[in-house]
Amino acid sequence: MSGTTQAFYAITRRDVRFDSGESYCSAWLHLPVGVEKPPVVVLGHGLGAIREMRLDAFSERFAAAGMATLAFTYRYFGDSGGEPRQLMSVKRQLADWDAALGFVKGCAEVDGRRIAVWGSSFGGGHAITVASRHPELLAAVSQCPFTDGMASAAALGMKGTLQVTPVILCDFMAKLLGRPPVMVPIAAAPGQPALMNAPDALPGYLALMPPGMTFVNHVAARVLPEIVAYRPGRAAAKVTLPILFCVSDTDSVTPPEQTIAMARRAPLGEIKRYAAGHFEFYMGEAFEQLVSDQTRFLTTHLLGSSVT
Repeated sequence: MSGTTQAFYAITRRDVRFDSGESYCSAWLHLPVGVEKPPVVVLGHGLGAIREMRLDAFSERFAAAGMATLAFTYRYFGDSGGEPRQLMSVKRQLADWDAALGFVKGCAEVDGRRIAVWGSSFGGGHAITVASRHPELLAAVSQCPFTDGMASAAALGMKGTLQVTPVILCDFMAKLLGRPPVMVPIAAAPGQPALMNAPDALPGYLALMPPGMTFVNHVAARVLPEIVAYRPGRAAAKVTLPILFCVSDTDSVTPPEQTIAMARRAPLGEIKRYAAGHFEFYMGEAFEQLVSDQTRFLTTHLLGSSVT
């Protein structure tokens, strides 16, 4: 079928875990059957998301094209370790990425010299940061990336920011007193206090959850100032390896104008733009186009060939 990636290899998947910080990250290792020492793509998700939220769909397509994948869940979320639960931290998540790279570099089943990173949304921002810090990587994919905390805060609006400010202060006080974190919703309906309250945010998150699983819709509120201060798009100019930016022209969460401006600074950057919204990238026709484009890019830089 035109526009989709042909499946060349059968796939195996197994559960793995790797140490990170004081705990561990749980992950899936997808391997193409019959390929000795395949290159590997490391996949990380967005804000408050876990690997079950469609990272398997991307992993399966990349593995079918002859590349191994490691899709992981950050510490404090899902079935990964770490306490307290739902604790989000830019510094700790970047440490998880480094730990994931260390794992695949030492994994006997893959070629630890041929590695790419793939991140979506907040993880798309991390992919830029990680690529700028690891020039030994061969490629990176940054999908609907979070590139500028100030721009995303502006998208939330002054009213939305003020709504969550008291919760942030309460959580910092809880941290000082050694009490459990005070939580803020990740996504909510428009006008409701949350990290994201665009019309497509809450239904978008819920649509990504597989049957039988429940979306844990909150994180410790103390992370919000860290999110606002995080500007991974600025690192694009320091990415010396090929990087593909997949940008939503109608993105309600990560403003596309800011993303495109920063992506253009990457020396070997490639930008592809899509009409689909931020949360539409994971399913349906938008997913098919994205995963096809990404597979072509990754096979070119990891396998030296293009798959159509």
